[in-house]
Amino acid sequence: MLKKATYLPLNLSLAPLLLVLIFLLSCVVHGVDEKKILSVHNNIWSPKKSYEASSSCFSRSLGKGRESTTLEMKHRELCSGKTIDWGKKMRRALLLDNIRVQSLQLRIKAMTSSTTEQSVSETQIPLTSGIKLETLNYIVTVELGGKNMSLIVDTGSDLTWVQCQPCRSCYNQQGPLYDPSVSSSYKTVFCNSSTCQDLVAATGNSGPCGGFNGVVKTTCEYVVSYGDGSYTRGDLARESIILGDTKLENLVFGCGRNNKGLFGGASGLMGLGRSSVSLVSQTLKTFNGVFSYCLPSLEDGASGTLSFGNDFSVYKNSTSVSYTPLVQNPQLRSFYILNLTGASIGGMELKSPSFGRGILIDSGTVITRLPPSIYKAVKTEFLKQFSGFPSTPGYSILDTCFNLTSYEDISIPTIKMIFEGNAELEVDVTGVFYFAKPDASLVCLALASLSYENEVGIIGNYQQKNQRVIYDTTQERLGIAGENCSI
Repeated sequence: MLKKATYLPLNLSLAPLLLVLIFLLSCVVHGVDEKKILSVHNNIWSPKKSYEASSSCFSRSLGKGRESTTLEMKHRELCSGKTIDWGKKMRRALLLDNIRVQSLQLRIKAMTSSTTEQSVSETQIPLTSGIKLETLNYIVTVELGGKNMSLIVDTGSDLTWVQCQPCRSCYNQQGPLYDPSVSSSYKTVFCNSSTCQDLVAATGNSGPCGGFNGVVKTTCEYVVSYGDGSYTRGDLARESIILGDTKLENLVFGCGRNNKGLFGGASGLMGLGRSSVSLVSQTLKTFNGVFSYCLPSLEDGASGTLSFGNDFSVYKNSTSVSYTPLVQNPQLRSFYILNLTGASIGGMELKSPSFGRGILIDSGTVITRLPPSIYKAVKTEFLKQFSGFPSTPGYSILDTCFNLTSYEDISIPTIKMIFEGNAELEVDVTGVFYFAKPDASLVCLALASLSYENEVGIIGNYQQKNQRVIYDTTQERLGIAGENCSI
């Protein structure tokens, strides 16, 4: 005979405590359900919206704080003066981004190998964010020798350069080329100078001052060459530059007289890498080795900001800044490397043997690349939480795709990256999905796997949108905070 169940009376005064315990236990077992709402068709590339780019790449100065200056940062495609076919641009960007990352991995492998003799194309700092990508580049305007110049921002390059007159071979750019003959502050850098030798150390350029047919060169030349045939070549020089409201004298830059590649309408490139010839190193006494940016989502042609200096009053962050140390690697000294210690999807912590390894943070790469074991954990948990939506075959480098045309607002799990020191980067809702087709019939998780476990991961700019990213080279740390970057 079955025993009759016995019920004990419940002390109602303990009910609130029991509810709290049940909630905490569910969090431990299931994780906190962290999700955000994405409006599928409310974006710049949607066919329901039309956007014509501005006819000018020139941006504004946004003022000066204590020991700091801030520049408006524009998306390059939003200043092309053309009606943008975002579907074509977004799909093309994936192809070019893959070429760019492969080039970076080869570059890293060459830098960390024991081989010292390398070809010129293998030993140059890659200007890949300006060369490889036709979309998702960001531009600021500076005044060089009294003339406005629009420069692509690149944390993966060191040398700042512009196209110069007389130019033997130049691509089309908006506005006139820089002409050193009309600038009273232009100064030539000579071969026997320490500045020229610094260039050699920074770029690996083995012979900027060699002779030809018995004629010895006296002017220091620079060459930055790339595997796809793109390059910039010219003279190393000094010039006055105005960043926002701050004037700097004798900036070392490249006066490019022979340039080829997909630089768009920009005048040149701003190198924010870590070598002695980078803009960051040259302005150390003025800005204390600190710069930051805030990359906007592409809604309604919004602009972001690039700030130099450590005046926190210019930031508009909505969350507190968390810092993580910059990993020191003498072989990869031009790059900014972080220690990725963990990640979570929708509040669920992930496990992988590849956590605790270095990962690059780069303004030039578009899509974040993860070691295969980390990516597999991310994909598995994401699909577990983002279920019930029609899937589609993968596209290009992206293999987790959906057809979301029949949806307006969707709930998507949060994606967080955790770094040494418990610093967090919570990916903005606009950085989770990549719209390979504007009508949302092909929308993919905006993360990709590297080919091999021992390759170096890269945090791309697509996952850095609406974040204040602070590079503090003096204290060797990187800060991250959530911020609405649109101005």
